[in-house]
Amino acid sequence: MTLYLRAATDQDLRFARDLTRRAMLPYYGRHDLLWLDEGFDQAWHWRDNRLICRDAVPLGYISLSRDAHALFIREVHLLPVHRGQGVGRWVLEQVVRQARCERLPRVRLMVFKDNPAQRLYGRHGFEVVGEQDSFLRMEYVLPSPAR
Repeated sequence: MTLYLRAATDQDLRFARDLTRRAMLPYYGRHDLLWLDEGFDQAWHWRDNRLICRDAVPLGYISLSRDAHALFIREVHLLPVHRGQGVGRWVLEQVVRQARCERLPRVRLMVFKDNPAQRLYGRHGFEVVGEQDSFLRMEYVLPSPAR
């Protein structure tokens, strides 16, 4: 069974929004933030969204953006039944590979301070580079290519 990323379409928006809402509502509640479906839907149209799949079955999704300095992980969510099976590690490897292909020196993300996913990021080389309200800013610096 092979994992792969496929470009998300507008037909995938509902799946991604519902998955994100279910995963994030507890954090939004604890940190007194307001979830808005409209905000998610607006961001959907300017981000690079991909479904995480195994044998044509969506396991989750990832949302990326980029600037001249970094590839940004905006969202990454897995259905609960697929967590703890190495899929998150595989996704991070794919993102680093993408950054390398695009010759971007960093991968950046923000994570709630109380989200256990930060341990996954740390195990895979992401370091905390700052804090903002309820969030940690983390980044992975790609090794310089050998010359």
